[in-house]
Amino acid sequence: MRDPRQDSDIQSMNFQDDGVIPNNPHLPVLLYQGVWRTEPTRAESNLNRNGWGNSWINGVYDYHHYHSNAHEALAVMSGFVNLIIGGENGKKVYLESGDVVVLPAGTGHKRLKASPDFRIAGAYPGGMRYNTRTGKPGERPEVLQEILEVPVPRTDPVYGEGGPLTKLWLNRRI
Repeated sequence: MRDPRQDSDIQSMNFQDDGVIPNNPHLPVLLYQGVWRTEPTRAESNLNRNGWGNSWINGVYDYHHYHSNAHEALAVMSGFVNLIIGGENGKKVYLESGDVVVLPAGTGHKRLKASPDFRIAGAYPGGMRYNTRTGKPGERPEVLQEILEVPVPRTDPVYGEGGPLTKLWLNRRI
């Protein structure tokens, strides 16, 4: 039987500090396209089952922001969204129902456009509490240290224990 992890197209994207949004110096953003296409409305429960908690269902802010003290998984439950990831000069990404993106601590993201029916579930490894930062100059020294202190998750938000995230991120961590 074929491992379902081979069926998903996992993309990896790295972003550099742009002077406003720090992004993550070691860990890439991971995009799992269509991985939950057949059951997008179960995204929140799937994330929770795989050890990612403190979850919510809503949208994405329409301004650049990031979380310096936690990694974040976002799973599209319905509709579509255009995001910019990595700050003002980052990469535009189109996500639709069934897609999951994992943002390492420090990675900027902003909603550019979304369909009227857009809903997304967000969750954090081990149910970590998260902050919301916007790139204000005064937050910089503190957040750079916080980002480095966020541990690599023990589970992948899509595949659980032994999933691709844990292998990809452990190999990148210095």
